[in-house]
Amino acid sequence: MKTTSLQKNRFISALLAIAFCLFGLSATAQEFPPKKTISMVVGFAAGGAADTAARIIAKKLGENIGANVVVDNKGGAGGNIAHQFAATGPTDGSTILFGSVGPLTIAPHMMKLPYDPFKDLSPITMGVNFPNVLVVNSGTGIKTFAEYIAYAKKNPKKLEYASTGPGSASHLAGELLDEMAGIETVHVPYKGGAPALQDLLGGRVAAYFSTYSTAQAYIANGQLIPLAVTGPNRLKQLPKVPTIAESGFPGFNATNWYAFVASSKVPTPILDRWNTEIVKVLKSPDVVQQLNEHGLTPMPTSRAELAKYMAKESIQWGTIIRDRKITGE
Repeated sequence: MKTTSLQKNRFISALLAIAFCLFGLSATAQEFPPKKTISMVVGFAAGGAADTAARIIAKKLGENIGANVVVDNKGGAGGNIAHQFAATGPTDGSTILFGSVGPLTIAPHMMKLPYDPFKDLSPITMGVNFPNVLVVNSGTGIKTFAEYIAYAKKNPKKLEYASTGPGSASHLAGELLDEMAGIETVHVPYKGGAPALQDLLGGRVAAYFSTYSTAQAYIANGQLIPLAVTGPNRLKQLPKVPTIAESGFPGFNATNWYAFVASSKVPTPILDRWNTEIVKVLKSPDVVQQLNEHGLTPMPTSRAELAKYMAKESIQWGTIIRDRKITGE
């Protein structure tokens, strides 16, 4: 009897020890913030709108949670490289992605990707949204949107426009305009807004569907001419520049956006905490002011709201891509 009782006690002690270890591991796995540098991955080169917004948000986020939050630029393939990295990277919550409309809802309809944005990535919160601005190099001699359309119609496949990569919002804005205006322009993809802008300023491409923040200094000094805005409303920073919708193409809307996502393998409690902390940052008056100065509107949401919005965008762009027979090549 004593032997049996002793064995039972040892068995119970062993179970308690295992349970304690598992609890400890679980607590460590769901520790927030993770006790390491937080990587905020951006799918475009430094200097563009995504990078600008990420750095504004990362600074405030780091201050709020008492951690080192570093922006990690992984440009290339229209942002798809960064999204693949986040989908297959660390699962402890130390890596969050400032994802974009292209890789999340456009590219999956154009090319085979090594990740599924709806299965391999989990939504955290919408980040910012904004329209793009169609700008041209002043050397083209084009001064209005009407002149741009007239030139493109008279010179099919001669007018080249830059984008931040295949399947990006700036790419699809050009495709949508070609479709609605009955014109044929040439798409030239880059690895982000900064290199696209560099070639635009150098005259190697004529036009670019740029974010306002990327182009604002060059609009101010006259090197770039803003022709039209891709969203439903005019930009308050450019009140005299019309929307494409009001310039003869009603219904045109190609609003750009960036949202926070992470690997779907990150524990739900960590994803929920990231939502809480990032939403807090996006509602901070100083962050709102800084983002607005760059033409970016903060859009904090719940995780479910972002998931619903992504699904809606995926359907919309998927239809356009199929109708236009657009590929990633």
